[in-house]
Amino acid sequence: MEGPDVRIVTFANGLVAKELIVDIDDQARRLVWSARSERLKHHNASIQVFEEGPGRCRIVWIADVLPHEMAKPIGAMMDAGMEAMRKTLGGHSGAA
Repeated sequence: MEGPDVRIVTFANGLVAKELIVDIDDQARRLVWSARSERLKHHNASIQVFEEGPGRCRIVWIADVLPHEMAKPIGAMMDAGMEAMRKTLGGHSGAA
């Protein structure tokens, strides 16, 4: 974290991003953030955790990006992030 509202993230591919924390809702288990860069005109994302029973949860991660050409590379980074979470938390892949 860099101050109360900014986090610095280093991705597996080496990309470093500065993200502005928009909202943290502990009760809803939801985090919302945005990012901008030379290649991204707009990025807004949220991640939310839903209980699915004893020892199970479902994670919903949504991102909106512009330009549209950035959707594929951002999607690949999100897939890698979800895989890292799955491995770290010892879960099963439930990707639809």
